Amino acid sequence: MKYDLHLHSTASDGRLSPEQVVDMAAVKGLEVIALTDHDSVSGVDVAIARAAAYPHLQVIPGVEINTDLASGELHVLGYFIDHHDREFTDSLEKIRESRVGRAMKMVEKLRNLGLPLDWQRVQNLAKGESICRPHIAQAMLEKGYVLTEREAFERYIGRNGPAYVEREKVQPVDAVIMIKKARGIPVLAHPAEIQQLDELLIELIAAGLAGLETYYGNYNADTIQRLEAVAAQYKLITTGGSDYHHFGNGVEAPMGSVNVPRQSVDNLFRAAGLTYQPS
Repeated sequence: MKYDLHLHSTASDGRLSPEQVVDMAAVKGLEVIALTDHDSVSGVDVAIARAAAYPHLQVIPGVEINTDLASGELHVLGYFIDHHDREFTDSLEKIRESRVGRAMKMVEKLRNLGLPLDWQRVQNLAKGESICRPHIAQAMLEKGYVLTEREAFERYIGRNGPAYVEREKVQPVDAVIMIKKARGIPVLAHPAEIQQLDELLIELIAAGLAGLETYYGNYNADTIQRLEAVAAQYKLITTGGSDYHHFGNGVEAPMGSVNVPRQSVDNLFRAAGLTYQPS
């Protein structure tokens, strides 16, 4: 596998620094990767600079914006964004600030449940970047309140958990528009389980959606075939990636394990007005 267009670092809820993500990708022989941290582009410049040491590896500047539907969260990926665009980075900062308030409320709920956490420790786990629920799960695991981070989600901080707190709402259409205004390519992330996908796609395509993440994580052949048909129906680019965080839980797909076709990479570059040229 040569391409992985969905990777996370310590700029959001990944466990590897942007430099370490690039190093691992280089060791695995990947040729194109995208750093797509949640609501953050702070690791992009570092990753691109690190990739200069590996002539065979290209880094696409990316982002993954968390949005909300009535039925749950929905994520929108952005590729080839202008990650220095001031309006775009200001919008992401507002989203991250809302994450801090949400995380503080969740920690307060946990304390009321008899599970106190050190707020400073949660911040330290986030390494000064975007605070996400996995950081709270890490802190809970360290305190011995749960046996795994997954248990923290299932019992306490998942959508139906007693310590769950809603995020400040960001609508999917708004995320698509944000990415377009930053001259990026908006792609709907891991769409297989989205309810009423067709109605959603019609709305998002009208706002500028250009792609569908078709090759993802542990999707099986039937799921991929179904999503390829949806992408063809709506004339969307197909993309893919592992969504790798280096959680070490034995569940997530390893970096570089998803078979993303060369044609998908060519089409993504073409949508950005570029030509993919392997190094």
